[in-house]
Amino acid sequence: MVVNKSKSAFRTIAEVAEELGVATHVLRFWETKFSQIKPMKRSGGRRYYRPDDVELVKTIKYYLYDKRYTIEGVQKLFKEKGVKNLLGEEIQKDFFEPRDTADSLDAHTQQMLFSLQEQLRTLKSELAEALEKSKQ
Repeated sequence: MVVNKSKSAFRTIAEVAEELGVATHVLRFWETKFSQIKPMKRSGGRRYYRPDDVELVKTIKYYLYDKRYTIEGVQKLFKEKGVKNLLGEEIQKDFFEPRDTADSLDAHTQQMLFSLQEQLRTLKSELAEALEKSKQ
């Protein structure tokens, strides 16, 4: 089943497996061997691969299947040369580095976000109280 999605769309594990020509259990196994593979997981454990995740698993597949490296060999290659260097400029800048967005926001936006956080905390506590009352 081929689905036409934009390059920036998230993909399910089944879509990525089909695109790469590997089974889904292979991708899950690679996640255990390569800490760099971090698909987003939603409720029920469903995995959604970002475009950068897809590029990363394509690179892993290339070294394992085409270049005939062992898993340990690819891990060593990643460690020595760096994943960013192997993936090239296609990778998003923030894929491997945590962002500190608070520094890049203006004071008004920071204050607005702080206010929203407070409102969410209040709503959370009100919901918890309502749930507790409904149990009684």
